[in-house]
Amino acid sequence: MSAQSDVIPLEITRKQAYEAGKLAKRLRHQVGQAIADFNMIEDGDKVMVCLSGGKDSYTMLDILLSLQAKAPVRFELIAVNLDQKQPDFPEHVLPQYLGERGIPFHIIEQDTYSTVTRVIPAGKTMCSLCSRLRRGALYRWAAANGVSKIALGHHRDDILGTFFLNLFYQASLKAMPPKLRSDDGRHVVIRPLAYCKESDIAEYAADRQFPIIPCNLCGSQENLQRKAVSRMLQDWERQFPGRSETMFRALGNVAPSQLADRQLFDFVSLGSREGAQRADVHGWLAGTDGT
Repeated sequence: MSAQSDVIPLEITRKQAYEAGKLAKRLRHQVGQAIADFNMIEDGDKVMVCLSGGKDSYTMLDILLSLQAKAPVRFELIAVNLDQKQPDFPEHVLPQYLGERGIPFHIIEQDTYSTVTRVIPAGKTMCSLCSRLRRGALYRWAAANGVSKIALGHHRDDILGTFFLNLFYQASLKAMPPKLRSDDGRHVVIRPLAYCKESDIAEYAADRQFPIIPCNLCGSQENLQRKAVSRMLQDWERQFPGRSETMFRALGNVAPSQLADRQLFDFVSLGSREGAQRADVHGWLAGTDGT
């Protein structure tokens, strides 16, 4: 191939730079909007950015750093990675990247991999136990180091996928909230990428040339249910562009009185007449023997 054929036309590079700039601006806007809508970051916060080495967490860190420079409030960012001692994990990649960019970071070293492989029989899914151990290690470090917010890299498609997994397999209407308090009540977890779609994140990560660490180092099995839901959502989006965005907006537009959760809405009192005697519904049903 000649040297001349290797030259990229100037108009192409300009167009690529323009499109990359538009994408970065869109992601910054979406992250900033999510932070504002859910009051994710406040003045004086110390935010622990959980960095796995995948496209999502790299993008989250990069966008938060760009917003930090112009934010109306002062907050601190620290990137934290959990080295789980998986075989062949390239432990130099993250420290080198973060060090070169001058980003404060900490690497937690905890051999959860050996624990998981010892406890889980060969061929069984490791992800659930691995996730609990990883979360515990990150929460302990956060508590010991004055962290006020823990940022995770879940995006819009993760949230939608979790909603349908719970709907199909757990008979519950719940997803991943953009902001939550941990079960022990000690930590506030935020998801700044909640409004961002995965395809935009993948494109941004490619543009920025992040040193991605593959996610198959532990030989982890595919979550077949999540993969199936992901394919369903992708098929819907191809057939009906914009459907994913509509479904995501629906998660923030809930009408409790139009569902059937008696804990969420007081159906029992609705339309009840003062002084009227309530029927013994359970006894009545038992008497009818269901027929």
